[in-house]
Amino acid sequence: MAATSSNPLRLLNDLRVRAVLYQVVAVVLVVGVGLYLFGNVSRKLAEQNIATGFAYLDRPAGFVISQSFIAYDSSNSYARALLVGILNTVFVSIFAVLLSTVLGLVVGIARLSRNPMLSLLAKLYVEALRNVPLLLYLFLWYALIVTVFPPVREAWQPIPEVFVSNGGLIVPSLRWSPAHSGVLLAALAGVVLAFVVAGRLRRRRVATGIERRSWPLVLAALLIPPLLAAILLQPDLVVNWPEKGRFRITGGLQVTPEFTALLVGLGLSASAGIAEIVRAGILSVGRGQWEASRSVGLRDGQTMRLVVLPQALRVIVPPLTSSYLSTFKNSSLAIAIGYPDLVMVSNTTMNQTGQAIEGIAIFMLVYLGMSITISLFMNWYNARVALVER
Repeated sequence: MAATSSNPLRLLNDLRVRAVLYQVVAVVLVVGVGLYLFGNVSRKLAEQNIATGFAYLDRPAGFVISQSFIAYDSSNSYARALLVGILNTVFVSIFAVLLSTVLGLVVGIARLSRNPMLSLLAKLYVEALRNVPLLLYLFLWYALIVTVFPPVREAWQPIPEVFVSNGGLIVPSLRWSPAHSGVLLAALAGVVLAFVVAGRLRRRRVATGIERRSWPLVLAALLIPPLLAAILLQPDLVVNWPEKGRFRITGGLQVTPEFTALLVGLGLSASAGIAEIVRAGILSVGRGQWEASRSVGLRDGQTMRLVVLPQALRVIVPPLTSSYLSTFKNSSLAIAIGYPDLVMVSNTTMNQTGQAIEGIAIFMLVYLGMSITISLFMNWYNARVALVER
């Protein structure tokens, strides 16, 4: 009997059992507190005759969104409006990440240049952008675009059918259809397939030691999917030409001042931090790598591209993930300059429906989901480029 009664105590002395028990207790407490808060809030809202739930998403939104990457008008539902806000946020964040990565890489390498003028200019670039709040830069770029460029009736036309004014950049565009979307998805699949083929060919070259021309296979993997999709779907190539009126320009693809200001502000601000990350990563590679590369006849550019940067990635990628996450989350400042991102659309929805809790929950889940997606992708990439010690 005594031995039997002591069994639970023996189990509690096991570190693994205690670890699982603590996690179960923590989850139960969190779920219990969440259910209590949810019940309390639901009861208070019911007492004040305030509607709850997500049924409002099917109702017509009744407001216009100035920029949309998909078809939208005021008769569409709140769910469609929120989707427009999500896509606006995702697109500007992706473009900002690409812009900041390219600029950060160039400026980070320039910081280590043996040319003192180039190094000084890169340092001034980094310090000027890192030490000023992003919100002030958004106001600055937006004010410059609105005040420097002429009004719509006096829009510049640098080349035929392209207009530049304080209302944005307007260029000819294709009349989009589901067939075009299919070709675009096939092109993205081609890019992924090309990376896979290039990786396998590289591993085979390393394993066998035989040098073969791999670019024809990579090029075929890149081009065949979109070409097949174009042949099968046969998208119409109808151009939507912009037409200049007295007060506005209709037709074409418009890049608004708000989008441009947000893209430039996010991209330049993040590029300063990425430049320092790149500089730290390059400095982490020993000078012996440079000397060994020169001894086998590699030029400095080849050494940087083929020897130093691949080794520096193990230091660059982890903090680069944090920079990308910050860029995505900082896009919520778009509301300050009127860009219709997820936060701005959600605020409009909450003001019209009075259902603030649901609106806040939606854009919190969207930011959480996108942040987790970025983290998972960067962790996967970090594992792929990490050096394996012998």
